[in-house]
Amino acid sequence: MSERILNVTVGGALETSLGRAAQTMEALERGESPAPYFGIGFADVGQIFAVFTPRRWELLAALREGGPMTIAALARCLKRDYKNVHGDVERLAEWQVVEKDEKGLVFTPYSEIVVDVRLPQGHAA
Repeated sequence: MSERILNVTVGGALETSLGRAAQTMEALERGESPAPYFGIGFADVGQIFAVFTPRRWELLAALREGGPMTIAALARCLKRDYKNVHGDVERLAEWQVVEKDEKGLVFTPYSEIVVDVRLPQGHAA
């Protein structure tokens, strides 16, 4: 697997994303190949917890440890019901956190997932 890092941001500024996009466009206009960036942004922690539940983190860890596998094998590995694991895989696939290969095996295409959570403005301790 290539070194791909998924950057998950909670409460990040829109200007940061727009600035990254502008830098990428400028590099492309100069004929350069910008470094790939894979990112997902959430407005608040409630949104990230709706997608990245504790069971889904366990699922991702199992895929990182065990490599590509069928959903049935993943369910056995996690000691969970197939239907629930299938639903979690589908939800994570919607966010492009897991993918299926040509054989139908499920895997995570990222070597690392980095989560950056920003405290909302005015709530500093």
